[in-house]
Amino acid sequence: MLVYPSAQLAAGFEVGVSTVYRYIMEAVELLAVQATDLATAVAAASAKAFVILDGTLPPIDRIAADRPFHSGKHQRHGMNVQVIADPHGKLLWASPALPGAVHDIRAARTHGVIDALSEAGLACWADKGYQGAGGAVRVPFRGQWDPLSTGQRAVNAAHPPHPRPR
Repeated sequence: MLVYPSAQLAAGFEVGVSTVYRYIMEAVELLAVQATDLATAVAAASAKAFVILDGTLPPIDRIAADRPFHSGKHQRHGMNVQVIADPHGKLLWASPALPGAVHDIRAARTHGVIDALSEAGLACWADKGYQGAGGAVRVPFRGQWDPLSTGQRAVNAAHPPHPRPR
């Protein structure tokens, strides 16, 4: 927990550090029980016009073996969590965390997200981190080396800037 270390929470609530740890673990277990699995989330999303696939990097404290957890893109240590959200940004599903060095497309493939969305025939908008995902995942064109054509610019303009999952 980055915001408040267990010792500070223990002092603030006037309980022992082991009690704080136990309460945190109980809360995490309760949240895990409430979480939906990917198949349930995709089934629920079938009624939507499209879904948004995005990755987020919750920061973590550095650990001894920190290399797998360092994201070169964000220049910090974290865990890669893939999320599926509805068109309004409401969170439908969040993946188990992977080390922060894992790229978004690899994380989505590891969790089977791309295959699940394709099998359901569900349209999915994603950012350029999912370039080459194929299936139902639609990404904007890259204009890195060559200028984009008029048609490619029109497609990128139609690609909705998605709200952050909430």
